[in-house]
Amino acid sequence: MSEHKLFQFLDVPRQTPRTVPVAIRVLGYGEIAGDFGEANAASQSGRCLDCGNPYCEHACPVHNYIPNWLKLVEQGRILEAATLMYETNPLPEICGRVCPQDRLCEGACTLEQTAFGAVTIGSVERWVTDEALRQGWRPDLSAVQETGKRVAIVGAGPAGLACADRLRHAGIAADVYDRQSEIGGLLTFGIPPFKLDKAVVRTRRAFLEQLGVRFLLGREVGRDIEFGELVDDYDAVFVGTGAYTYVDGKLPGRGLHGVHDALPFLIANTERLLRDEPPAPAFDLRGKHVVVLGGGDTGMDCNRTAIRLGAASVTCVYRRDEASMPGSRREVGYSREEGVNFLFHRQPLEILGDEHGRARAVRVVRTELVDDGHGRPRPRNVEGSESELRADVVIQAFGFQPSPPDWLVSHGVKLAHSGRVVTGADGALPQQTSHPRIFAGGDNVRGADLVVRAVHDGREAAASIARMLAMQAVDAVERVA
Repeated sequence: MSEHKLFQFLDVPRQTPRTVPVAIRVLGYGEIAGDFGEANAASQSGRCLDCGNPYCEHACPVHNYIPNWLKLVEQGRILEAATLMYETNPLPEICGRVCPQDRLCEGACTLEQTAFGAVTIGSVERWVTDEALRQGWRPDLSAVQETGKRVAIVGAGPAGLACADRLRHAGIAADVYDRQSEIGGLLTFGIPPFKLDKAVVRTRRAFLEQLGVRFLLGREVGRDIEFGELVDDYDAVFVGTGAYTYVDGKLPGRGLHGVHDALPFLIANTERLLRDEPPAPAFDLRGKHVVVLGGGDTGMDCNRTAIRLGAASVTCVYRRDEASMPGSRREVGYSREEGVNFLFHRQPLEILGDEHGRARAVRVVRTELVDDGHGRPRPRNVEGSESELRADVVIQAFGFQPSPPDWLVSHGVKLAHSGRVVTGADGALPQQTSHPRIFAGGDNVRGADLVVRAVHDGREAAASIARMLAMQAVDAVERVA
């Protein structure tokens, strides 16, 4: 390789696809990120140093072979690059859109530590998978031998979809049960369309159905079908029920009209968009002053959704500084571009109401970070620094915890004190619960976390299930012999 090729980053600056101009993007819910063309994708991929110790790959929760497929993209071998992406990630076109690459692969890129800027890994991943699918790329399952085994998957979110995909590669039938009428879980109902167009999820559904995955939608386990039936009828069960219980900040006034929790707010808006309906009165924010409490990615989704619902102002309140925010810096930047105001070092104390029981303000206190030597600096309230923020609408985005259904416990599945499902303990296989034929992964195991980590869990659960069923088959043959 020539020196020019090896040090291409010296001549080719970091470039991301153009985004839709702010004045246009806030008028609707379309994805705001543009696409690379093939030439741009190749030149940006060529910036990779192929540094030998790929920090990007280590930082990726599914350990994508990033330098390898960047090289294929540089060479124009798009279908081969897509195949390599798919080896480690069952949902690459989705992760390319919603992963916080700035905190993961791109944040760990060797070039990120220099003035040249990281390779635009996420944008390349998104373009390659979209382009490959447009060209008709599909995985080759011709060599897969059907085992005759069947697995039930509870939950059609990213963990369940990843598990179903990998089970089919192992020749295991996968039936996916979900209470919603569409697949995706929070991919469909929680993440706003300006980050993830729902057509992308529908394409993934068609893709999985072509692999032989069967979706049984609108069927809630525990209501429409008993969990015990699944345990009895299938060779194994994977549970990917997510985390939908919001963290209650226990703020006085949280019962006032105009106070919403983040997830119901986002889900209600997405559902009405899917039905092509106007906002419900409670979510018509035209002319209203909105305060969002919380600095994670869900808070950013609420910020940007409120802007599109016509809010007169949106203020995001966070009790630490900007550098401490848990969300993607990219999403913070988009929020700021779209007109969101950020108020750091403020702790909400109370939601204040008017004589009609409607929210009118949030009382906050200034904070300072104190490093007490026990991990992350903690915020401490500054005495005498209280103030009020005007707020017709308050959206609480403090995070989410798992909501373990009763039927899990009744089948001997061990839970942690937090309600998370315990997996991999006491010599169990990865993602295997205390019930040997029940596996779990995603947010119900981790708490609210990244989509890509749920994908990892679903992938690993499928591998563990395949291993368990293979071991059982060997044992059965030995017993017969």
